[in-house]
Amino acid sequence: MIKKILISQPKPLNERNPYADMASKFGAEFDFCQLIHVEGLTAREFRMQHINPLDYTAVILNSRLGIEHYFRLCEEMRLNVPDSMHYYCISEAVGNYLQKYIQYRKRKVFFSEHNRFEDLLPAMYRRPQEKYLMVLSDIHNDEQINMFAENKITVQPAVMYRTVSTKWDEKKPFDYDMIALFTPSGVKSIRENFPNWKQDKTLFAAFGAGTAQALEEAGFRVDIRVPNTKHQSLTAALHDYLENQPAE
Repeated sequence: MIKKILISQPKPLNERNPYADMASKFGAEFDFCQLIHVEGLTAREFRMQHINPLDYTAVILNSRLGIEHYFRLCEEMRLNVPDSMHYYCISEAVGNYLQKYIQYRKRKVFFSEHNRFEDLLPAMYRRPQEKYLMVLSDIHNDEQINMFAENKITVQPAVMYRTVSTKWDEKKPFDYDMIALFTPSGVKSIRENFPNWKQDKTLFAAFGAGTAQALEEAGFRVDIRVPNTKHQSLTAALHDYLENQPAE
């Protein structure tokens, strides 16, 4: 029977959530622990990329983290971001977050209404002289950069923060019946924290094809894959599994 489950995400702030419902209904214990965390590159590390942010007239941003680390690094390098800088954001929520750092004006902030950078291409075509810098994590794929290149828009990728494994508290047992992972980085964290750990009867639930692939490449068995034809969310898949698991 599955009784103790590790969810590799922060604990929900609202006490009424799907995990709490499952804990009450099935008698399962959910432990929430982020296996990874984000660290910003130092100014010295960033300079090794030989990129001057002020050589660009526009910044492409795919997250709030990107905004935070862009302005942090500019401050550490004593660079004054000009008021003329343009910002191209993956979503309105990301665009609105810029208000923490700049005086927000619609003529300088562009965002996609559908969370697709492709939606920003018309605005970019209207500014053929724009020079673009894209803020990224060390873990990223080149899909977005390639999309811009295919549309004749040159973008300079700039890694400004990285994802690293969180050290596991040695006093805390790692004795779960099931582990739910949401990113390939979570798999890496388990391997780094427990290099000799054997999966045995522990079940792995993986959200996303990349996470499932990382588990298999690390030599682990994937027991639940989400999304699938029946479930789009991991909570729904867990509920279904707990409800239908065989009795002891």
